[in-house]
Amino acid sequence: MRHPTTPGPHRRVIGALTVALLGAAGLTTPAAAAPTEAPRAAAAAFPDIQPADARPTAVRPAAAPPPVRAPGADPAEALALTPPMGFNNWNSTHCRADFNEAMVKGIADIFVERGLKAAGYTYVNLDDCWALPARNAEGKLVPDPVRFPNGIKAVADYVHSKGLKFGIYTSAGTKTCNRAGFPGALGHEYSDAQQFADWGVDYLKYDNCNNQGVDAKLRYTTMRDALKATGRPIVYSLCEWGQNKPWEWAKDVGQLWRTTGDISDNWGSMLSILKRNLPLAPYAGPGHWNDPDMLEVGNGGMTDIEYRSHFSLWSIMAAPLLIGSDLRKAPESAFEILGNREVIAVNQDRLGKQGTVVSSEGGRWVVAKELADGSRAVALFNESARPQRIATTAQAVGLPRAAGYAVRDLWRHSGTHTADTLAATVPAHGTVLLRVSNSRSWPLLPPSVEAVADEQVMVEATQTGETTTTVTDLGRIPVRKVSVALTGPAGWTVRAASRTTERVLSPGERLATRWQVSPPAGTAPGAHELTLTVNYRTLTGKRLSLTAPASVSVVVAPPAGRSYLSDLGWLSTANGWGPVEKDRSNGESKAGDGRPITIGGQVFAKGLGVHASSTVEYYAGGRCTTVEAQVGVDDEKGTRGTVTFEIWADGVKAAATGVLTNAMNAQPVTADVRGAKVVRLVVTDGGDGIDSDHADWADLTIGC
Repeated sequence: MRHPTTPGPHRRVIGALTVALLGAAGLTTPAAAAPTEAPRAAAAAFPDIQPADARPTAVRPAAAPPPVRAPGADPAEALALTPPMGFNNWNSTHCRADFNEAMVKGIADIFVERGLKAAGYTYVNLDDCWALPARNAEGKLVPDPVRFPNGIKAVADYVHSKGLKFGIYTSAGTKTCNRAGFPGALGHEYSDAQQFADWGVDYLKYDNCNNQGVDAKLRYTTMRDALKATGRPIVYSLCEWGQNKPWEWAKDVGQLWRTTGDISDNWGSMLSILKRNLPLAPYAGPGHWNDPDMLEVGNGGMTDIEYRSHFSLWSIMAAPLLIGSDLRKAPESAFEILGNREVIAVNQDRLGKQGTVVSSEGGRWVVAKELADGSRAVALFNESARPQRIATTAQAVGLPRAAGYAVRDLWRHSGTHTADTLAATVPAHGTVLLRVSNSRSWPLLPPSVEAVADEQVMVEATQTGETTTTVTDLGRIPVRKVSVALTGPAGWTVRAASRTTERVLSPGERLATRWQVSPPAGTAPGAHELTLTVNYRTLTGKRLSLTAPASVSVVVAPPAGRSYLSDLGWLSTANGWGPVEKDRSNGESKAGDGRPITIGGQVFAKGLGVHASSTVEYYAGGRCTTVEAQVGVDDEKGTRGTVTFEIWADGVKAAATGVLTNAMNAQPVTADVRGAKVVRLVVTDGGDGIDSDHADWADLTIGC
């Protein structure tokens, strides 16, 4: 029997391999010190890596780097050198009675008690409806005595007493945006600015309603000068909605500018705003930020997966992080998302760059952001309604060529290394957020292992389908004792049809497993989630596991003859605003809020009402021949709206229109879909953004 302290042959091989990898990475140490000192040095550099004889310790975020000075700025006066973080009440309360002094003080208390202040959230901001509808005899603004019985200064003082900062709202018009008609600052800029400064305001949101047609640059520049004249440093947020492209002229006016209209608490709204803000990356930097509007996390209109995407994407875009939910009522999951310091660190990185799009084909988005330490934050974002594999490389996101790269998953809080590939199966509407570097200590991290299942697997009811899963070692060293399991919902039968284990998986090698999947009788049509689980060991014996989502769609064969597609179940939908509507126009909010489908004055009883950008998929099963429709922009938006329509047969575009406007009557479109398993109906925005793009697939039928 070998003595426990005597290294066996496999340990000598592992040790030799480790030394070789350390040498390749430039981490060689004197021979006598290598076995003991290198692991401890690595543990100091990477808190999530421990020497073999060390006890596990809690992972702590790295200390925040010192702020950088904006070019030409006086450090004593420099504002918003990183994107502002804080709270604004509008998304959760609008003008309702629960917006009041108690709420504002309660949020300030929660910032301190729940660690949000320590995480970087600083501003507690009021939005519209804080004032009375009329100024006083001296022309001063008057706080609503019911909402704020002690006045605004008392609230600001309370916020300041917590070590936080206080913000307020008005509009660059004669009135604010609320229909009650609260006074705006147009013509009162210097008086209002001084009143704000006297109250202790640190942040001003300046809206764009009731502007009387006065030039935007003049209106916003005047308030800038008024704020400067007070002598108080006040962060200046231009809420101009992007109408006059403030990113092109407002760098010397304020610290942030809205790039879009208001966000709503739904997936389509968040997605459309994301797509409008991403191309503006060149205009963002320390002291001047693109603002895609406030966060909706915790308000309840999206899933936690969607809220994590929302927070990840706003962070990688270097957007202001202003919490828009009433934290007194928010679920614990909202605090877990909003308090993720590793994600916040990406947003608050002192280099101040906004992430840029690397790729976006098929709803598989890769967005990369350069960070001050030379690393890259990388978001793998799945726009689609089913799990998808999203992949890129370390070099594609801007890192120099290297033998290996360190990879940190900012939601799982775990570290691995990769030879180059960055890949994950991302759940529907989900985001994997990584921090990737060419640190020379990458060999001390376990290799990245990827698990992926076939996409768009369809099983007809009562039948058995087949899918294949693949496990790949993406690192530079092997993994051992690899096993894979696939599980379905209760009542499903999932059987392996090929091997599920591998003794050793070398770098780049794959374990592919075929599975037979059978849903139970009575399973509802639609997508059903399965879970792929992989267990494995590193060469040092550490046990690791990972899970990945998989999806199987239970489908019903379309009936013979000609059918209205609105009478059949779809595979999936994605919509710019609100849900896709059957036999109604798109109402932008909840199901059933649309109107009769109407194009050019002609009313249609059947069809789909959508809002660009939109995709609707149907199962054809190779049994169908043609899709026909009358298409156009719905009359409910008056003269506004421009869209295009496309019909896809599997991966082939089978028909398309040109750009259609509201001034046009319904246009016929026919597509040959013979042999296609899936028919995809797509509406794009016509190239000018999605505002008012209510599109109708009227008299939409399929022949099978």
